[in-house]
Amino acid sequence: MSALLSGKVGIIFGALDENSIAWKVAEQAHAQGAKFVLTNAPVAMRMGAIQQLAEKTGSEIIPADATSMEDLENLFTKAVEIFGQPLDFVLHSIGMSVNVRKGKHYTDLNYDWLTKGWDVSAVSFHKTLQTAFKLDAMAEWGSVVALTYMAAQRTFPDYNDMADNKAYLESIARSFGYHYGVKKKVRVNTISQSPTPTTAGSGVKGFDGFISYAEKLSPLGNATADDCAGYVISLFSDLTRKVTMQNLFHDGGFSSVGVSDAVMQAFVDGSKES
Repeated sequence: MSALLSGKVGIIFGALDENSIAWKVAEQAHAQGAKFVLTNAPVAMRMGAIQQLAEKTGSEIIPADATSMEDLENLFTKAVEIFGQPLDFVLHSIGMSVNVRKGKHYTDLNYDWLTKGWDVSAVSFHKTLQTAFKLDAMAEWGSVVALTYMAAQRTFPDYNDMADNKAYLESIARSFGYHYGVKKKVRVNTISQSPTPTTAGSGVKGFDGFISYAEKLSPLGNATADDCAGYVISLFSDLTRKVTMQNLFHDGGFSSVGVSDAVMQAFVDGSKES
């Protein structure tokens, strides 16, 4: 299919560099005919290459701290003004844990850092939705998607307090999705993606080993950032008009597998070697 998003406009949060899922979403949305504003926190923009992506996709950049209501109001107001119409889609691709970054164990969290990470990773999603809701910035049948991970449902020890953040993020999608659906037929969903070697994901302890484990457990193998972007595009499109308030697993089947032959064989081989 081509031009799946022809005539649609939106906002994409979180494109840092070419490894970012948000970066891949921007590239594919552009290829499918969409126009959009790119946004990230000012500090993240200094670290990344978002200007390169803007030039490639013909997009404007509006810096915004997603934890700031003032910044979000400015972002949505300007985006609607730029396009001259309400928005059709928003991607929330934001996550950060100071405790993970600083190597704090889950049983010894710094609660000031916890609050900061919770605000950036989860509460910012509610703030984004609330701002769009109050400004009436979304078109009917619009689509809002946030990225999550299945540590919200199952224990992955080194994922730390990000697991709690993701659980709250998913709850916001369900709760706000109800109200936005009733008022404006706007869809709100989360995508639970495979472990992906993005700048943020790579900061988790033991990440490389876990990617290998997930690859062995998943019958279809891990979903790449490009794969995820394609799934996001489908949720932005009119093909998924009745999909809302869902946490959608996009992980090659990982979330439904208890054990795989490949994983079992690795244990058998390891036992023989020892």
